[in-house]
Amino acid sequence: MSSLEVTARGAAADAISTHVPQLVKDEVASKLFAQDATLWGKAAEEEAGKRLSWVGLPRSSRPLLGEIAALREELRGDGVSRIVLCGMGGSSLAPEVICATAGVDIVVLDSSAPDVVRRAVSTDLKKTAVVVSSKSGSTVETDSQRRAFEQAFTDAGIDATRRIIIVTDPGSPLDGEARTAGFRVINADPDVGGRYSALTAFGLVPSGLAGVDVGALLDDAEAVADLLAADDEGNPALRLGAAMAGTKPLRDKLVLVDAGTENVGFGAWAEQLIAESTGKDGKGILPVVADGEAPKHTYADANLVRLVAAGDDDDEPDDDTDLTTDAEGAPRHPDSIAAEQPGPADISPEENIGDSGSVITVAGTLGAQLLLWEVATAVAGRLLGINPFDQPDVESAKNAARGLLDQTGSAAEEPAFVDGSVEVRTLGGEWLGDESTLPGAVSALLSQIDEKAGYIAVMAYLDREQDADLEQVARTLFDHTGRPVTFGWGPRFLHSTGQYHKGGPANGVFIQITATPVEDLAVPGREFTFGEFIDAQAGGDAQVLAEHGRPVLRLNLTQHGRGLSQVRSALTTPGA
Repeated sequence: MSSLEVTARGAAADAISTHVPQLVKDEVASKLFAQDATLWGKAAEEEAGKRLSWVGLPRSSRPLLGEIAALREELRGDGVSRIVLCGMGGSSLAPEVICATAGVDIVVLDSSAPDVVRRAVSTDLKKTAVVVSSKSGSTVETDSQRRAFEQAFTDAGIDATRRIIIVTDPGSPLDGEARTAGFRVINADPDVGGRYSALTAFGLVPSGLAGVDVGALLDDAEAVADLLAADDEGNPALRLGAAMAGTKPLRDKLVLVDAGTENVGFGAWAEQLIAESTGKDGKGILPVVADGEAPKHTYADANLVRLVAAGDDDDEPDDDTDLTTDAEGAPRHPDSIAAEQPGPADISPEENIGDSGSVITVAGTLGAQLLLWEVATAVAGRLLGINPFDQPDVESAKNAARGLLDQTGSAAEEPAFVDGSVEVRTLGGEWLGDESTLPGAVSALLSQIDEKAGYIAVMAYLDREQDADLEQVARTLFDHTGRPVTFGWGPRFLHSTGQYHKGGPANGVFIQITATPVEDLAVPGREFTFGEFIDAQAGGDAQVLAEHGRPVLRLNLTQHGRGLSQVRSALTTPGA
């Protein structure tokens, strides 16, 4: 039996009281589940009309279960015990959280970095099957990864058509090409956008082949479908959507804190759903996945979201609980106290840490929460006055990357300066001044932050396994500046917060980190290498950000270990 609970206090609670009655009166929930494309206005109607089948997926995806089970047994009979998923955005993030929550291993390859791809294709090939997921069938990242695996299987004397499974929309270029070549193809529902596709073949096939009970996941979502479709003030999705997008003035930062949820890595999936759905037309909600416990700094333009375990009834503290000290008797930060109190903490202005007067608490099992947040994001889109189903600025970065790939072999842009093992380049204005050191460049960029509404984005085109601890710099910058910091691994964030960076409010500053690979890797059948491709992706994104007036600090590590140490130091102690 699945359950959902959304509670709020402070500004978020006020937004629920203000907007939910009107959402009920307008029959938004029932119209959404009836796939009414008019909910987001005339301009969005055409796109919405072909993107709403996700509301019925808990039932319509049932026929996949038998096919997945049969294919899993066939692969096991061939000695397969390792599943690799090649996919980007929602195609990779949903299976990642589904498998992590179930405690099931899956290798997610959503990088173009040659060292990362090489490691994936050279590990346990005899025990490996690969799911290649691409809705459009033309995603360059997944096409390149597929080519690398196909070559690796062939070189190892393994029939690639028995080890590579294609998931794509019917009629896509990949659909026809793969069928002609003899690969197994599973079609996804074409009327569902990528970030709403967790319960389609894109989420279910790789997860099911890895060993997750995906039937139970669908049961979980189906158990709450009627609740979420109800025009009722208790509808959790209406409440969450109103809290996200209905505060006055709008709190357009959503800080996601793991406060005990059983849904492992859920914040990263929610981040791409919210950022890519809402970040456009100069509007949007910026999701910030907090590292660790509730942040030390909050700010007046943020909602704090506590993701707690389903059935957790410890949200409200006992009256006699001393919240001012931790388990060892040490004083606790006011924001940590605020996140556990029924109302906002009484924080004096001189502490200069903003306020934590808007807290949302969400509980629910995974299948239920996948559907909850999809509905809530669609509701938020209506309140913001945007189309939650398009992604107009994702394509601009892809086009810029293609343009740079066409220029492969031409001289690279000279850096502004080189500091040790780091090349420093800047775009988006003349903000660097006379700075000639890495710490100075970081300080110059941070001086561009809008102290009331701005944010920092760290975008690392590196190895998210080998360099995982770099994510900690986001929390350090957060504590240092008092402004939100997002951290994204490139190129996967391009299909997530990348849309918000370019299409949302123009108040971000951007730190891009790239590296010279240890050894490049050819893309079979292509004229470019993986190293050239990821360079083009990074360069294209920086170029488009600059064209939108965003300041960008580009840091390239010429020697990985030494350069990364320099960058980590500069970001950990900015201005030092």
